[in-house]
Amino acid sequence: MPTTQIMVDVTSFFGVLRSPIQLLPDPFPEKVNINLYVKRDDLLHDTVSGNKFRKLKYNLLTARAQGNERLVTFGGAYSNHLHATAAAGKIFGFETLGLVRGQDYAHRPTPTLAFARANGMQLHYLTRADYRRRADPVFLAQVLDQHPGYFVPEGGTNPLAVRGVAEIAQEIADQLGFWPHNVVTALGTGGTLAGLVAGFAHRSSVLGICVLKNAHYLRQEVATLLERSKTTADLHADFDILWDYHHGGYAKCTPELRQFMHHFEQRNGFLIEQVYTAKMLWGVYELAKKNYFAPNATVVVLHTGGLQGRVS
Repeated sequence: MPTTQIMVDVTSFFGVLRSPIQLLPDPFPEKVNINLYVKRDDLLHDTVSGNKFRKLKYNLLTARAQGNERLVTFGGAYSNHLHATAAAGKIFGFETLGLVRGQDYAHRPTPTLAFARANGMQLHYLTRADYRRRADPVFLAQVLDQHPGYFVPEGGTNPLAVRGVAEIAQEIADQLGFWPHNVVTALGTGGTLAGLVAGFAHRSSVLGICVLKNAHYLRQEVATLLERSKTTADLHADFDILWDYHHGGYAKCTPELRQFMHHFEQRNGFLIEQVYTAKMLWGVYELAKKNYFAPNATVVVLHTGGLQGRVS
């Protein structure tokens, strides 16, 4: 199928590709001196959610243009990326293969893995030791020799993902009528942050709130993505990464974070989740109280979806 037709299919899939932007007039337990907006990418689709579709968009178009019929990717047992890739494969007619961290999950599938399987994804379970080798070119070549197809890295993060995420910048500027002072996202693999840096390109300050513990290597990951995406001018763009709001590490959730999440949802009338968006919003709240942002700054936070992983 020609790439132009796939693009029509993508547009028709979402109806209107732009997600809404929403002002939160009083989002937190106490007043803060910023104007907070949320870019509601959680509303793009119910299964190919948030930043995952933006990351997959040009990968899907490229896979189809190259004549690939199967998507091959990595993910954990609760991976939003596996969930979204399985759903997108079913919608667009790709076979999908998920290489899952942890052989023990073969006998106790999570809801995420059950959803992926129900949507046609073949699951192959790796030992944790093998999974740690997922970025090793030799290991990856062996995997793709055994399981040929179009390879999408863990989290969907590659230069094509950066291109897809970068489109958010102009959407936000068009919706607001100006470039915001600050844009904030949760940071997991680096693709979304790199895309925002590329898209805003000095016009807004971009901040990543890391949801992993001991993940300072991600700064280099973001730089590498920008280099590979031919956006080297953006390597010195106005962006930062903060590391102290992970609440114990990836997918960890403290009682304080859970309470904050529930209070935020009650005050603002929509759901978030504890792995990414709640941690990012907690960070924004703490930073605003410390006057990290300029007085009355317009701050846009990205709701990256992932509500399939929400735990009450």
